[in-house]
Amino acid sequence: MPTTPDASPLAGNLLLAVPSMRDPNFKRTVIFVAAHNAEDGAFGYVLNRPLEQRVADLLPDQNLGALGQVPVYIGGPVATDKLAFASLHWNRKRSTLRCQTHLSVADAMHELSMGHEVRGFVGYSGWTGGQIEGEIQRKSWIIAPAHKVVLTLEQPTTLWSAVLDEMGPVFRLMANTPERVELN
Repeated sequence: MPTTPDASPLAGNLLLAVPSMRDPNFKRTVIFVAAHNAEDGAFGYVLNRPLEQRVADLLPDQNLGALGQVPVYIGGPVATDKLAFASLHWNRKRSTLRCQTHLSVADAMHELSMGHEVRGFVGYSGWTGGQIEGEIQRKSWIIAPAHKVVLTLEQPTTLWSAVLDEMGPVFRLMANTPERVELN
């Protein structure tokens, strides 16, 4: 977590929906918080909702090279009519996930050529000033440092339980909570 007084305690971290979250936009999601400050709010992308499409499927008339094979995710419920690119890179020295957002097609191609993971996102997750803080205070989210598993997990849909599982025994219990507890 950042230690400077101006640094956001959320930017660069993950938000994991608590098991009881009912909002279908966020149920069992893992969100990378790309930007946050108390005045303007927060911005990030859902990392565990693959759209089962590649960039070339959404931009068929463009010559995209390797970018055409990049997977597309549902980034959140805001601006779902837009496709955005983000580059994700694990910093081994600092054990942090670096994320560059709002990349142009050319920038995304460059990031790919540098060996960084690039993802396409339809929509994003956003909160107004003070909104995410209120949701955290009401225990709607679990804050976790970014984990390398974000980039290494073969099945992104299992990311929520994988991250919780790495966080210890109490969180491991949460990770194994059935989606419909009332049916047990």
